[in-house]
Amino acid sequence: MTVAGAARSGIAAAELLARRGAAVTLSDVRPQVDEAAPLRALGVRLELGGHDFTGADLAVAGGGEDSAQLAIGGDLVDRGPAIREAVAAGVVFLTVCGTYQLFCRRFVTAAGHEIPGIGVFDAETIGGGTRMIGNIVIESSWGRMVGFENHSGRTKLGAGQHSLGRVVKGYGNNDSTPEEGAVTANCFGTYLHGSVLPKNPRFADELLRRALTRRGEAEALSPLDDQVEMAAAEAASTRP
Repeated sequence: MTVAGAARSGIAAAELLARRGAAVTLSDVRPQVDEAAPLRALGVRLELGGHDFTGADLAVAGGGEDSAQLAIGGDLVDRGPAIREAVAAGVVFLTVCGTYQLFCRRFVTAAGHEIPGIGVFDAETIGGGTRMIGNIVIESSWGRMVGFENHSGRTKLGAGQHSLGRVVKGYGNNDSTPEEGAVTANCFGTYLHGSVLPKNPRFADELLRRALTRRGEAEALSPLDDQVEMAAAEAASTRP
């Protein structure tokens, strides 16, 4: 499995997957990421200086500031055809916040800079002056999901675009409609940030199940004790 982006959420996702027994590659465009070095002890392979999704079963891509999105936007557009081909072929993607925005048609920053997206999701994001911050609860096909959002972009889905879920508490895609996230084939976009995996084990297991099914290994996963994760989700759901 490939985790694209070795920021805090990417490192956390790679560690979680590795501890659950997955063979993980953590990829980043930077040639050196000191914070990720300890993951080698867990068997995580570091792929630095660029991304390669060839042969990936599951890719996780995190967020970033507007300046980082501006910096990588052109490179992502160049890789757009290959990524869309991978999505069409059933590769599982989890895109969070900034990457979610760039997997849409376009992102216009609060300063007015337009960053073309790669169009996996029929949606666009417009930056605003007020940030939407706090714990968020949504209802989804995998039950209640809990996360933490921190974004100023307002994402509006196209008429035929499926969402990840409907907001029970918080903002989600924007402050005017109830949708959170987007889903196209096995590609998921969300603002639930890094806590989307550890606080939602049913969703994390679903991503693994889809990746294994694509490889022809659809046997049921061995159950794990998720009491700590569910307790963390319950506690977060009651906080601002």
